[in-house]
Amino acid sequence: MTQPSVILATASYDHTIRFWEAKSGRCYRTIQYPDSQVNRLEINPDKRFLAAAGNPHIRLFDVNSNSAQPVRSYDSHTNNVMAVGFQCDGNWMYSGSEDGTVRIWDLRAPGCQREYESRAAVNTVVLHPNQVPEVDTAVRSLTVMWDGSLVVAANNRGTCYVWRLLRGTQTMTNFEPLHKLQAHDGYILKCLLSPEFCEPHRYLATASSDHTVKIWNVDGFTLEKL
Repeated sequence: MTQPSVILATASYDHTIRFWEAKSGRCYRTIQYPDSQVNRLEINPDKRFLAAAGNPHIRLFDVNSNSAQPVRSYDSHTNNVMAVGFQCDGNWMYSGSEDGTVRIWDLRAPGCQREYESRAAVNTVVLHPNQVPEVDTAVRSLTVMWDGSLVVAANNRGTCYVWRLLRGTQTMTNFEPLHKLQAHDGYILKCLLSPEFCEPHRYLATASSDHTVKIWNVDGFTLEKL
C-alpha cells in the first residue's frame, strides 16, 4: 500500500497509536501500546520516526513500516514522560518527566547522554532557538571580547556565529544570537576579537584555509581589510 503524503498520528488513554491519512480521514495503521497510556507524540524532522511518551518510557516507531514493534526503547525515566521532542537535525531527542528530570538522548548511541534535574515534575520542554546551527560542522576557534560582552565561534564552513553575552545568575550566562557571518570560502583556522586598547573600535580577525586573513568591523560586521 502506498504511504499517504500527509500523515496524522494520534494516541490516547485507550492504549493505541493510530496513523491517519490526513486528507481522507482514513485510519490505515493501528499500533497497540499495552504498557501504559500515551502522553505525547512527536514525529522527527525527516518524518522517519515517531516518538511516543508513556509511563515511564519512550518508544520510537518507524513511520514507514507496518511493524507494531518499536525500533528502540528509552527507559531511564522513573515516572510519567510528559514531553518529548527532537533537535532540528533529528539526531538528538529530549524528554521531560514527572520524575523531575529532563533528559537528552543521542539517537545514534544507546542510553541517556545528559540529565537535568528539576525540583518538581516536568510537564513540558521546548528548545531555545539560540542553539548553534550546523551541528554537524566542527567549531575550530572561539574568541571572547575583552569585556565579556561577545563571543564568536568559527567553524569548518567558513562561518562565524556571534552571540551577545548577557548577565544571568552567578553561575550562568545567557547567550543572545547577534549575527551570522559568512567570512570565508574555506574552513576558518583562527578567529580573534580585538583587545581593550583598540576601543572604541571593535574588530574581529579571521584566518582561513582559503589563504586570506580578514579584519571585520564588529559594530556592523563589514569587511575592513583583506
